[in-house]
Amino acid sequence: MTHPSLKLHEPVGDEVKTTTCYMCACRCGIKVHLKDGKVRYIQGNPDHPVNRGVICAKGSAGIMQHYSPARLRKPLLRTGERGKGEFREIEWDEALALATQWLGDIRKRNPDELAFFTGRDQSQALTGWWAQQFGTINYAAHGGFCSVNMAAAGMYTLGGSFWEFGEPDWDHTRYLLMFGVAEDHDSNPIKLGLGKLKQRGAKVLAINPVRTGYAAIADEWLGIRPGSDGLFVGALVQELLRNDWVDFDYLVRYTNAHYLVVRNPGGADDGLFARDAEGRALCWTRAGVAMPADAIGIAPVVVGEFTLADGRRAVPAFQLLAERFLAADYSPERAAEQCGIEAATIRRIAREIADAAFREEIRLPQRWTDAWGRTHEEMIGRPVSLHAMRGIAAHSNGFHTCRLLHVLQMLLGAIDTPGSFRYQPPYPKGVPPANRPGKSRKPDGTLDAGPLGYVHAPEDLLVDANGEPRRIDKAFSWQHPLAVHGMLQNVIANAVAGDPQRIDTLFLFMANMSWNSAMNTTRTRRLLVEKDADGVYKIPRIIYVDAYASEMVEFADLVLPDTTYLERYDCISLLDRPISDADGASDAIRHPIARPDRDVRAFQDVLLDLGARLGLPGCVREDGSPRYPDGFAQYMVEHERAPGVGMLAGWRGRDGSREGTGEPNPQQLDRYKEHGAFWHAEVPAAGRYYKMANRDYLEWARGLGFVGSTHAQVIELYSERLQRFRLAALGHGAVQPPARERERVARYFDPLPFWYAPFEWEQTDLARYPLAAITQRPMFMYHSWGSQNAWLRQITARNFLYLHPQTAQALDLRDDDWVWVESPHGRIRVPVRCHSGTEPGTVWTWNALGKRRGAWKLASDAPESQQGFLLNHVISELLPPRADGYRYANADPVTGQAAWFDLRVRVDKAAVESEDSGLTPHRIEVARA
Repeated sequence: MTHPSLKLHEPVGDEVKTTTCYMCACRCGIKVHLKDGKVRYIQGNPDHPVNRGVICAKGSAGIMQHYSPARLRKPLLRTGERGKGEFREIEWDEALALATQWLGDIRKRNPDELAFFTGRDQSQALTGWWAQQFGTINYAAHGGFCSVNMAAAGMYTLGGSFWEFGEPDWDHTRYLLMFGVAEDHDSNPIKLGLGKLKQRGAKVLAINPVRTGYAAIADEWLGIRPGSDGLFVGALVQELLRNDWVDFDYLVRYTNAHYLVVRNPGGADDGLFARDAEGRALCWTRAGVAMPADAIGIAPVVVGEFTLADGRRAVPAFQLLAERFLAADYSPERAAEQCGIEAATIRRIAREIADAAFREEIRLPQRWTDAWGRTHEEMIGRPVSLHAMRGIAAHSNGFHTCRLLHVLQMLLGAIDTPGSFRYQPPYPKGVPPANRPGKSRKPDGTLDAGPLGYVHAPEDLLVDANGEPRRIDKAFSWQHPLAVHGMLQNVIANAVAGDPQRIDTLFLFMANMSWNSAMNTTRTRRLLVEKDADGVYKIPRIIYVDAYASEMVEFADLVLPDTTYLERYDCISLLDRPISDADGASDAIRHPIARPDRDVRAFQDVLLDLGARLGLPGCVREDGSPRYPDGFAQYMVEHERAPGVGMLAGWRGRDGSREGTGEPNPQQLDRYKEHGAFWHAEVPAAGRYYKMANRDYLEWARGLGFVGSTHAQVIELYSERLQRFRLAALGHGAVQPPARERERVARYFDPLPFWYAPFEWEQTDLARYPLAAITQRPMFMYHSWGSQNAWLRQITARNFLYLHPQTAQALDLRDDDWVWVESPHGRIRVPVRCHSGTEPGTVWTWNALGKRRGAWKLASDAPESQQGFLLNHVISELLPPRADGYRYANADPVTGQAAWFDLRVRVDKAAVESEDSGLTPHRIEVARA
C-alpha cells in the first residue's frame, strides 16, 4: 500500500503578519499567513500575553469571516418600504453627504434627537468621544444588555469587576467557584487557567443551571435554578458568619466593615457614616472611643452599638451585615427551597471554601509596602477565587447578586490576595471611578463630559425639572440610576412611543436590533416600521453600519458598509476594554492585513470623516480643516484625552521611549507592528497583590497614568452612596425622585446587598409558566457572529430546546419532538432534546443560532432559518403594567441591565403537522400586548 506524499511543513503563504483577533472579546494575538496578499491561514501568536499561542475554533475560522459571502459591498439607500430590503447602491460621496445633511440638521436643532447606539466590541473609546463632540446624551453601548450588572456592582464595590477587569489567581487558587460564566467570552485565558487548576488538583465548582463547556470539566456541578444565585451566596455568607469563618484583619484593613453607621430612623443622616469635623469616617475602637477609620495603630471593633460624642447612636457596618445574613431568610434551608440545592450541600460548600481559605493559607516570600508606608515581609493569601459573568448578571436582581459575591470574597479576605480574585491593570479605580455622565452642553455644542459614566449622587442624574428621564433609554434616571453602559435594549420601543421624547435619527453600529439584540424580536421588527397618522415612520431615519448582511440591514434607510477586522485599524485601548492580565498592563492594535475587494470603509474612518464634515470641535482644527485626515490610524496616535494620555500606552514620547503617558510618537504604530501588534508592561513583583492598598503598585500605576494618587482605595462592604439615593427617596436632600419612583428607589438602593425574587417571577402565574428559560453562549460562536461562518456552521447549524429527562418524561416528550414554548408574551414552535446536565426546572438553548430566512446570505433552506430559533421572540423588554398603568423596563432597577434570564415559560407537545401545511417549522405566535 502506498501513502500519499504530504508536505506537512511547507509554508502556506509567502508572508506572515501579526495582529489581534476579533472573533470574540478575548482579543487574542494571531499570526496571519498571506499568499499574494490573500489571507490563507490564521494561527495563535505564542508571544501574546492573552493567549500565548492558543487559538480556538472561532479564531482560526476568522479567515471564513474575512471571506464571508455575507459581506456588504457598497453603501445602500432604501428605495422601498422599510423592512422589505429594497435598496439601490450608491457612492460614498452621496452616502456621506446624506448622512451629513441628516446629522447636521439635528445638531443645529437639538443634538439629543440623535440616538447613537453601538453593539459588540464597539470601539467605545472612540464612539463615546464622538457622541460627546456631537453633543447628544443619547449614546449607549452593548453592555447594558450584556453584563452591566457585573461591571457596575464591581465598580461600585471594589473598583474593578469580574472578567475584563479581573481574573482568578490561576497560579495559586485552590478552590474556584464559577457562577454563570459565558463560554464564548474570554475562552482561551479561561481554558489555560482551568488547565493549570486541573494539573494542580485544585477544586473547580460550577454553579450554573446548565452543565456545558467549563462546567463539564468541573469537579462538581451544582444545577442551580436561574435567578436564585444571590440567595445561595447569602446562605454561604450565613454559614461563614455563624461559624466565625471570617478574615477580620482583612476587613478592617481594606474594607469599610468597621465604619460607624448612624442609626437615626427617619433622619437625614440615617444610614450615613459618622464623621469627624474634617469629614473623615469614624470607627469605634477597643479603647472605647471613636477614631478616624483610616488611622494607623488602632484596634477597631466590628460589632456593637455605640453612642457618639454628639449623642447619636451608631453601629459598625459589619454589624448591619451580620444582622441581615444571620436571619432566617438566608438559612440554608430557605435557600434550598428556592435554589434547588440541598441545605447540607450548601453547608458543605461553605465549609470547603473556609477550609481552603484559612487552612490552606498561602504565604509568598515577597516584601512589599502598603499605602500607609508599612513594610511587610510576605504576602498572605486566601486561595479561593470566584469568577462570574452573564448567568448572574442578566437578571432583575443581578446587581445585588453580584454585590453579594463580592461580600463573600471580602469575608474570606479573597480580593487581590495570593490565590484569590485579582485586579487587572488599570484597575482598581476609585469606588466608583470619577467620570460622571455628561449632562449639559458647552457653548461649542459638545457635552460637558462623556455620555456614559458613573453617577455618584442624585445630583448627577439625567432628569428634568420634574425628575423625569431625559435620555431616550431612561438610563441615569430615577428608574435606573446606575446604568453605566446605557440601555440599548429600550431605545427603539421608547423612541416609537415618544417616551420620554421622540428622536429623529437612530444611528446604529453593529447592533442587530431587529433580531438577536432585541429582547422581543418580533415586536421590535414591528416597531421599526411603525408609522404615525401622517404616514411618517415614528423613527424617521435609521443609519446602520455593519460589515455583513445581518437582519438589521433591511430596516435601515442608509447602510454604511464596514470592513472586516483584517482590513482596518482598531485600537484595543486601556481607555476602553483592556486586555491586561493581573501581572501586567497590555493594549493592542489591529492593522490592515489585506486590502478590501469591495467598496467599503472602516467605520472608525467614516465616523471621523463625518465629524469633520459636521465641524464637530474635536474633529476639526481651528481653520475648519479635518484634524485627522488620515483617519483612525492618525487618531490612535495623535488624540489625547488629557495631556500625555492617549489611546495607546506603548512607545509614547516623540522618541518612543516612554510608557503609559507622554506626547504622541509619530512612529508609534510601527513600533506596535514590530512587536506583535501589542504592548505589555509587567507589574513590579512587589506590586502584584493588594493593588488597592499597595504603594509599590500604586506608584507604578500612577507613573503609567492609571491612578492619580497613591492613597489606598477602600473596598465598600457597605455602600453609603446607595444609601444617599435611599434617603432622597425618603424625602431628604435637594434632589428627590418623583412620587412614583420613591418606593422603588428606597427598596432597591439598599446599602447592603440582598436577594429578592426576579420581577418576572412575581408578576407571572408560575403555575401556568412553571419553567425557567435561558440561553447559553456556545464556546464555538461569539454571540451571532459565527452563524454565517462556513467553518463554525459545521460544528452546529441548528439548535434545540434542551430539558432534563425527568422534565421530558413528565411532558411525554422524546428527542426531536416539536413543542410549543409559551410565555405571557407569545409562543414559538421548536424541537427538543433531553440533556441530563440541565436543572430540572429549567429549559435552555444555544443563543443566536437561529437566523431570519434570507439574512447573512444563507441559503433559503439553511438549517439556521428552518430549524434554528430564538427565545427572544417570547421575551418582553417591558414589565407588565403597574396599577397606575405604567410599564417599567424588564431590567434591573439599579443598573438597567436587561433581565433576559428571568423568562418563565410552559412547554407543550406540538401536534404533528403535514409537510404541505405551509407553516415554517419554527412558527412564531406573539401576544400583542
